[in-house]
Amino acid sequence: MPANKNALIRYKTIDNCLRKRYRRWTLEDLVDACCDALYDMEGIRKGVSVRTVQGDIQMMRSDKLGYNAPIEVYEHKYYRYADPEYSITNMPLSQNDYEVMQEAVDMLRQLEDFEQFSEMSDVISRLQDKLSISRNNRKPIIHFDSVPNLKGLRFLNPLYNYIAHKQTLRVMYQSFTATRPIEFILFPYLLKEFRNRWFLFGSKASNMLLYNLPLDRINSIEPIEDIPYCENPDFDPEHFFDDVIGVSKNIKNTPRRIKFWASAEQSMYIKTKPIHPSQKLIKENPEDGSCIFWIDVVINFEMYSVFMSYGPGIKIIYPKSAMYYMKDKLKEAAELYDRMVAEETNDANEDD
Repeated sequence: MPANKNALIRYKTIDNCLRKRYRRWTLEDLVDACCDALYDMEGIRKGVSVRTVQGDIQMMRSDKLGYNAPIEVYEHKYYRYADPEYSITNMPLSQNDYEVMQEAVDMLRQLEDFEQFSEMSDVISRLQDKLSISRNNRKPIIHFDSVPNLKGLRFLNPLYNYIAHKQTLRVMYQSFTATRPIEFILFPYLLKEFRNRWFLFGSKASNMLLYNLPLDRINSIEPIEDIPYCENPDFDPEHFFDDVIGVSKNIKNTPRRIKFWASAEQSMYIKTKPIHPSQKLIKENPEDGSCIFWIDVVINFEMYSVFMSYGPGIKIIYPKSAMYYMKDKLKEAAELYDRMVAEETNDANEDD
């Protein structure tokens, strides 16, 4: 396993380039790609020399790292893999790789009991399970929800580094309803995941308004050097989501107290897995087992979608505006099914 992180980034970049056989890669192209990757991932601006990339290619061709990459030069100028199916990511891990990774997992496990690392437990379990699957060729024991092919995931690592290095960005963003992308000059602050979808939070440079942009709607990102990065003093990423379900919230939004009734069956689930950390049990009906709860949250689309997921087992009783919204949406849904049933009945009568 390569000990040098920057070298590993270069190897993976060269590998990614050579797998794209629709393009002819010169040595200069590979150098440029490595420079871009190091800047995006590590904020390194000094670039990469031709000699360094030549050395990387020789290292990848050798068996020192176990790659034995079939890199060839054709037409005395262009680089490619002789085997179009080859990739260094397909190489099995060596015994030393397993040992190093196991040491890392063991060290992380020692931190689980510390409060500031308590949220790492699921990540550590995921790493341990993946390591055991690879090493022992067994079936997985732990399954986590994921959407591996979700559009926009390629921006995660670059955005992480841009945020860490306080880098102003030009973001080309296209909503589902837009016919063409629009440009955001953005000060990025935070990446947040919700239901396997990632969002970028940042302030628009022109007015400092806070935006959240789903990564799957971002077309491109690039750093801007001539616009100084600016923090938003009203945005506290540590506590911004304390009173919200999901990601839809404006800095000026204030939470409301939402009171709701839940059936006996749904109450059992809601007691053990609260809809929101602020949830409180107000009243329990001893006759039918139903309960009344309240939560203090910003009213948004995600809140409504969570309540709707419980179907007839839950109903909002305060505030009235939220109750009527739920009533109207559920009525629309019922009308859709009524029309579908009516159409099926008509089709059946015509067949007869």
